[in-house]
Amino acid sequence: MLRFILKRLLLMVPLVIGISLLSFCVMQLAPGDYLDQLRGDPQIRPETIERLSQQYGLDKPKATQYVLWLVNALQGNFGPSFTYKIGVFEVIMQRVYYTLLLAVCSLIFSWSIAIPMGIYIATHRNGLADRLMNFVAFAGISLPGFFVALLAMKLAQQTGWFPVGGASSPNYEQMSWLGKVRDTGWHLLLPVLVLGTRGVSGLMRQMRGNLLDVLSENFIMAARARGLAERGVVLKHATRNAINPLITIFGYELSGLLAGAALVEIVMSWPGLGRLLLESVTGRDLYVAMGAFVMGATLLIIGNLIADVLLAVTDPRIKFS
Repeated sequence: MLRFILKRLLLMVPLVIGISLLSFCVMQLAPGDYLDQLRGDPQIRPETIERLSQQYGLDKPKATQYVLWLVNALQGNFGPSFTYKIGVFEVIMQRVYYTLLLAVCSLIFSWSIAIPMGIYIATHRNGLADRLMNFVAFAGISLPGFFVALLAMKLAQQTGWFPVGGASSPNYEQMSWLGKVRDTGWHLLLPVLVLGTRGVSGLMRQMRGNLLDVLSENFIMAARARGLAERGVVLKHATRNAINPLITIFGYELSGLLAGAALVEIVMSWPGLGRLLLESVTGRDLYVAMGAFVMGATLLIIGNLIADVLLAVTDPRIKFS
């Protein structure tokens, strides 16, 4: 297993480099740079702009800018942030915590609800619960994430049940450790509900379909013929085989959550990586945008790696060789 993981991690390096090159080229498609917004300010002298251009390396050719950034990035230095005046790595680490917190909590929420519900409606096929849950699932899949986030913000504003945006209260720093946990959880609740609802809908439908396919297999009929209890047949034999395809898409589920989290972060003012990426692109903060792209790609690759390892652990038929 260790050899397999190390091999995948080594293959990740050229892939991430390619993604960084692509993101750099995309950023260069927009005309101008960060200093253009300073050149229109009469209070800023041209000498100051020239000094900043040399300091940030924006006076060099585009290819040279990327090569210098790549050499520094391989050494752990992702360059300075034009907007925040600190290192890009520090800026991203401040935001990636909130994005991972939101994505992981949404993942736990969606899987813990979708899997049991999928098992239940598959074993009660064409019943009232099956028809009702299918309707709810199609509605959840069809509604855009940003629209659900806007409705949730409207609900929070009118009822006061949830905080309206943000990740903490104004007096957060004065709270105790337990108070900070409660405050973060309170602010996290509504974004998790919004982001996790779509995941519940899709996973529940997939679990239902997979389990129905497995329940029609010959080995399930043989288990029933041996007199095994129906509950044991469903949970021990059928569910274990039906859940394997869901583990396979775990990495893509994580990437989908990160993409959906970007919209939720923007609408609900959650200080995560998606919101930072939007701010850096609109503000032409080149190195922050590239760092955010690289971090997102890294999380996606790691998610796929975790999915492969979990699949091999749960299914003894799969070998790392």
